Amino acid sequence: MSKTKKTRRTVASVILAVCAVIYVAPLFIILFNSFKQKTYISMEPFRLPGKETWAGLENYLSGIDDYGLLSGVGWTLMITIGSMIAILIFCSMFAWFITRVKAAYTKVLYILCVFSMVVPFQMVMFTLSKTADTLKLNTPWGIIIVYLGFGAGLAVFMFCGFVKGIPLEVEEAATIDGCSPPGVFFRVVLPIMQPTYISVGILETMWIWNDFLLPYLVLDQRKYKTISMIIQGMKGSYGRVDMGAIMACLVLAVIPMIILYLSAQKYIIEGVAAGAVKG
Repeated sequence: MSKTKKTRRTVASVILAVCAVIYVAPLFIILFNSFKQKTYISMEPFRLPGKETWAGLENYLSGIDDYGLLSGVGWTLMITIGSMIAILIFCSMFAWFITRVKAAYTKVLYILCVFSMVVPFQMVMFTLSKTADTLKLNTPWGIIIVYLGFGAGLAVFMFCGFVKGIPLEVEEAATIDGCSPPGVFFRVVLPIMQPTYISVGILETMWIWNDFLLPYLVLDQRKYKTISMIIQGMKGSYGRVDMGAIMACLVLAVIPMIILYLSAQKYIIEGVAAGAVKG
């Protein structure tokens, strides 16, 4: 390797390292502030916890006991898992159908799914809120249907790209052996689509877990609150903010997604690459 190439790689590595520090720094700031007394969080946000500012687990206990964080975690977990399962099953079946059935209406359906990804949420949020109330979808079970609709665009797009790369002969062989269409999908197609399943599942999970606006508009806030809604509600009247509890709750909300992403990031790349196959 020439000296010029080594210099370029060194410069690139330094630039990427600086960018990584910039992106990761807010997470560390939130983490060490979660162990500080709330007075010092606002006064000295960049100061590390010390003997004078140390609050221990007080902020975490306050978030759990005073604001009902565990309830929010439970509802968020239920909504996330239910929505992810619905998106994976229904969208993969739909993508397989519109890819294999060559007809004008299947092309229209695919275009509509892709088009839904470019429609700004602000255009439909007020109508969505009214419709959800009318159809009684303002519950953790009902909002799963709403998430299925909003998550279908990306999921169908990625699943269709992967299905186009599956040899049709494999499915024809299963049909000759006596498999029905559902049998072909669940016994043959679904196992092959595993990389895209993992990729779509992780992306949708991260979106739904961290989402604030959709639950805020749809859910009955008197009965159900997600983690993001609880954190937003920690801002009291007259601008009073419990910064200690907010920092602690942010840490508890972010850690599961960080662990999920770090443990499965290679599957995200594999799934996106597999879904980029052109048919």
